[in-house]
Amino acid sequence: MSTITALSTTDVRFPTSRDLDGSDAMNADPDYSAAYVVLQTDAGDQLEGHGFVFTIGRGNNVQAAAIEALGPFLVGRNVEELLGDMGGTWRWLVHDSQLRWLGPEKGVMHMAIGAVVNALWDLKAKREGKPLWALLAAMSPEELVDLVDFRYLSDALTRDQALQILIDAQPGRAKRTEELLATGYPAYTTTPGWLGYSDEKLERLANEAVAEGFTQIKLKVGANLQDDIRRLRIARATVGPDIKIAVDANQRWDVADAIEWMGHLAEFDIAWIEEPTSPDDILGHAAISRGVAPIPVATGEHCQNRVLFKQFLQADALQVLQIDAARVAGVNENIAILLLAAKFGVRVCPHAGGVGLCEAVQHLSMFDFIAVSGSKEDRYIEFVDHLHEHFIEPINVHSGAYWPPSKPGAGTEMLRRTLADFVFPDGVEWVDDLVLSGTGATRTPSSPLEV
Repeated sequence: MSTITALSTTDVRFPTSRDLDGSDAMNADPDYSAAYVVLQTDAGDQLEGHGFVFTIGRGNNVQAAAIEALGPFLVGRNVEELLGDMGGTWRWLVHDSQLRWLGPEKGVMHMAIGAVVNALWDLKAKREGKPLWALLAAMSPEELVDLVDFRYLSDALTRDQALQILIDAQPGRAKRTEELLATGYPAYTTTPGWLGYSDEKLERLANEAVAEGFTQIKLKVGANLQDDIRRLRIARATVGPDIKIAVDANQRWDVADAIEWMGHLAEFDIAWIEEPTSPDDILGHAAISRGVAPIPVATGEHCQNRVLFKQFLQADALQVLQIDAARVAGVNENIAILLLAAKFGVRVCPHAGGVGLCEAVQHLSMFDFIAVSGSKEDRYIEFVDHLHEHFIEPINVHSGAYWPPSKPGAGTEMLRRTLADFVFPDGVEWVDDLVLSGTGATRTPSSPLEV
């Protein structure tokens, strides 16, 4: 028997705003950040569980504080009991009456629970000596449905229906595992498309993306229509007619604006329009879906829980569902969302535009292919070529595909040196930046969120 002896958090930030990496129409100068958690135990194996919530700078300390507030729930608890019933552990944390009042099931505390849940899955996978995708894909249909909370879902997906989806997929698991190991999982890249990049950089990176085997790229849009038309014209001329180009407005538009704007961009053969309006506006997305058809609407990176995804699917308000590894309450809730997508026959193309998101979400897509949807058709995991060197096992992306990770764990563990160098505001990367520049909203504390 072992117990959790400590829960520690770190406010980790990377100064990506220096080169406008990650910039879009709504987020002009992001500093990719992680509210990072480590769970330690007294087990002789000295294994730890690592997780995080992705943010873009200011307020990352608030998210870290929310995670730290979960320490009293976990420290002293029996590890084997927690890991042996991950469905029960999820419900125990999410259904706590006082924590729940802070959401319920949304916002900073819900994401904090997700970080802790993901850290527990990281620990469980390490203990079993498997990467998370393989651990999940080896679980029985009954074990998998026990992970899911079907409260609020049963009008769209019952436990029996979810169980049947998993049972139907079971016969092909071994063959699909072999296929995954042999051919990888398709990727698309957002690397060329950040809004702050020059036309020359866009063209160069788009060329490189095609040369590296990507069959889809994505461009940020929504700030200026004429700029969008110019940039898409450059991108289409660069990649040719056979490479798909998706666009992402990052919630910039009202409903009518989205429909009109996309009318001007349709000539460039758009693969999908992502987050055209408020991520909470289900009926708005449904109206946009009708108004821009046949261009698909993609959304999900800011969907706060499985209930919102359920309603998007019921309203036919999205045609591409984008899960995020760190937005909802961890692996369990994302499995629920994958099952919903399978029930409604909607493809899943995860969001991974942030530090650590590529490393984390690849496990969910690979599990989905093996044990849930059984399909990679017209599905991609987003790839962003930033900050992977800071992880124990960086993603392996080449030839336009993700290749399955092999190390035990959930892929969420950062290097200790990174945690020391990029802790805000005292890490050497930030101290030097403050001394050299003394400017930038995220580098100089300017609001209570930074205190």
